[in-house]
Amino acid sequence: MSEDIPKGAELGERALRNAGEIDAALRPPTFADFTGQRKTLERLQVMVGAAVKREEPLKHILLCGPPGLGKTTLAHIIAQELNREVRITSGPVIDKPGDLAGLLTNLQEGEILFIDEIHRIPKTVEEYLYSAMEDYRIDIMIDQGPNARSVRLEIPKFTLIGATTRVGLLTAPMRSRFTLQTRLDYYDKKDLAKIVLRSCDLLNCIIDQEGAEEIASRARGTPRIANNLIHFTRDYSEQRGDGQISRKTAASALELLEIDGRGLDEMDKRILSMIAINYKGGPVGLGTIAVGVNEEEHTLEEVHEPFLIQEGYLKRTPQGRMLTERGWEVTGMASGSNPEGEQLELM
Repeated sequence: MSEDIPKGAELGERALRNAGEIDAALRPPTFADFTGQRKTLERLQVMVGAAVKREEPLKHILLCGPPGLGKTTLAHIIAQELNREVRITSGPVIDKPGDLAGLLTNLQEGEILFIDEIHRIPKTVEEYLYSAMEDYRIDIMIDQGPNARSVRLEIPKFTLIGATTRVGLLTAPMRSRFTLQTRLDYYDKKDLAKIVLRSCDLLNCIIDQEGAEEIASRARGTPRIANNLIHFTRDYSEQRGDGQISRKTAASALELLEIDGRGLDEMDKRILSMIAINYKGGPVGLGTIAVGVNEEEHTLEEVHEPFLIQEGYLKRTPQGRMLTERGWEVTGMASGSNPEGEQLELM
């Protein structure tokens, strides 16, 4: 076999690299290209514009909200607008003070440190960030026992951008050190349709307005999901259509993924079905639901529940989760009418 032919591992690595490049290419590079999140965008434009005018490092920013709404994208845009580098890491990676010290001391003046899932930084490490964010210094303990000593490290003035899906898990002292705390919300269908059209244009994928609206209506208000659906719908249109995405093609492709016109997937329907059949609409605890649908609690709480609650299919009460009237409509049953052992046929 010729040495010029790449082996399987090389092909896999190349495919992953190409996929990463495609995903990065879909990210809007500037505030002007970013769609939605108008309040957050306006706040960031004010802060970034003032920092550029004064030629000062940007103050620290905390971006919170569900996954896939653009927190990492906004960090890249801020760096682009400031003409600075952005260093990216995540909370679980920083498990000891030395890791944090290495990141901070390697920064240049005015650079951005972006920490995704910042709420997962260990509390012992989080305390070291306090002085770094306020005084731009960090005190590290060297050695142990009688030989232990504290070493003060001066660090360049930098900007910390934290991203979290669970802002309540951050301590109050940590939250208070961010000049701006802003929340990203789910996108409406109009903005998502614009994002779908832009992504398809970058991917050289032919799609009409109705096809974009169909994908947007099933993307759960999340651009990341919309882009994932575009990739599958494009594959579907090439294999079972004429290569163009219309409303009919998009609907057929997404029905194959078992995502209905309301954006509900198979797991969403299983959750609603189990609560209706087994617990007469609730209330029922999250742990019980997780066991019933064979899924992890944190997955239900972070992935499925936010959408179901925001769209009005489910509600939280002190006693547990309960179906709303809309939730009962999805199951095809009247509220409370679930004879023992009846199997639901979801509409």
